[in-house]
Order: sequence, then structure tokens, then C-alpha cells
Amino acid sequence: MNGSWTILRERDYVVSAWSGGTTTQLAIAPEGALYADRSFLWRVSSAAVELEESEFTALPDYWRLLATLEGEISLRHDGGEPLLLRPLEVHGFDGAAVTRSAGRCRDFNLMLRKGRAEGEMEALPLEESRTLPRDPRGGEQLFFCARGRCRVESGEDRALLLTGESLLVGAERPLLLIPEAPGAVLMRCRMRRCEK
Repeated sequence: MNGSWTILRERDYVVSAWSGGTTTQLAIAPEGALYADRSFLWRVSSAAVELEESEFTALPDYWRLLATLEGEISLRHDGGEPLLLRPLEVHGFDGAAVTRSAGRCRDFNLMLRKGRAEGEMEALPLEESRTLPRDPRGGEQLFFCARGRCRVESGEDRALLLTGESLLVGAERPLLLIPEAPGAVLMRCRMRRCEK
């Protein structure tokens, strides 16, 4: 996807049910892969955790990065000490771990296939414009507008992201992020194939 630029709106997402609520898949690679087959390279999704207590789906072949967009949850991996996850804090964990959560929230997930994909996830609160340099490592990145509105520019390409919308773009492109409303927040996921 060198130089790619794809705007994703809510009609482009895939919504499904899980034991604790509903999950909205924003993007998956390779294109056309199915989450249920557990053969995807990476997946970005957001879930509504509607039960006070729930158990995460076991994903032993994946590393997971998780943040909450609204609400706090307490996570416990393999019966260990609980960890409180506050909004926009990112927590990474092994998808093979038996993970239980307490609390209701709307979360945001990046799943990376072990040994085949690597990446990062971060929250970008935007009080003023910000320039992101190109990533020489390549790959792709997804920006999800978690709050407010944000304009994204790169060369001749422009996108206005409203709350709930996303942009999937090649990581080799420098980007200018311009908040269009106070309190704008983007979630940024970066995904790359592992080098052999």
C-alpha cells in the first residue's frame, strides 16, 4: 500500500457480537481477511464492553494493544494482579493470556500476528497543529478520530475526519494534523510486516 490514502467511514466498518458486547472492525489485513479464520496479519477494532465482568477472546497467535476511549476497566491476566486502564492509556499484552476485565467501557484494539507483524498504538490529543514525519520503516498507519474533528493533509491529499471516522495511509508519507475543534483526539496505529 505504498502511498495509500483511504478514508473509512462508519458504513465501511464491520460490526459483530462477542460475549461481552459488540465489536466494530475498522480495518484488517490482508484486505478481505476474516477475523473468525484467525489468519489475519493485523486488525484494528473498537469494542463496546457492556457487561460488568467479561473474559476476552483467546488469541494465542496475536499480540494485543488496548486502550479505552470512554470509561475505565480493570484487567487481570492469567489470574495476576489487576491493572487499571484509564482512557487513552495503551496497554500491551499477549493474546494467549487468560484475560478478564471488570467495568464497562468503549475500547480500541490493535492485534498483531506474532512473528509476522509488529507495530505501535498511541493516543494523539491535539490542541494545535502537529506534523508527523514519514516513517522510514514503511508499513501502514490508521488514524481513528476518537473525539472532535481533525483535518489530515499530505501533499495534495486532504481528509476531514469526524468522530468515529478513520484514515488508512502509508507510513512513508509525512502528515500534517490540524484539529478542527477543541479537544480533538486521534488514535494512531502503526503496522509493519516483520523483517525476515
